[in-house]
Amino acid sequence: MEDTAASPHTNWTAERSGLVADALRLGRRLRLRVHGESMLPTLWPGDVVEIASCSREEVRPGEIVLAQRDGRLFLHRLVSPCTSSGFMLRGDSMPGPDPRFSPEALLGRLVDRTDGRTDGARNFSIGALARAAGMMFCHFGAARRLALKIHGRRKASARKFRNSESVTELGIL
Repeated sequence: MEDTAASPHTNWTAERSGLVADALRLGRRLRLRVHGESMLPTLWPGDVVEIASCSREEVRPGEIVLAQRDGRLFLHRLVSPCTSSGFMLRGDSMPGPDPRFSPEALLGRLVDRTDGRTDGARNFSIGALARAAGMMFCHFGAARRLALKIHGRRKASARKFRNSESVTELGIL
């Protein structure tokens, strides 16, 4: 990835981010794939999440929300109430909060993910334990790499199992 704002990847990301923002501002729900590790262990790279449009009055600290800044999307936990002066977010495995977002940056909230865990995003983690694990991932790169490796193998094993199950089902027909 290049640092220049004119790179094709950056422009593509900004355009896609704009489309997501437009759809959510129209009241739509979207499914998005998580990229990045800032929300470990609550959200993992490759997870698919559903985001619902919401107003700033509807969200509370502790919820996972989607915000946009400089053509990028941020799916982080809300750490301060949304007010007319803005709001603060923080990734579960980040050492500190993100810089303050403007009130218009709020796009939606996490409402579902593909593994079936639902609940308006307030209970997407197991509270203090998840935050403690997130801080461990933040400060200990080896722990983060190990967790990602185990997670990747678990997903690959589940995919292999589903594929072999499909072959078996096809053989029965």
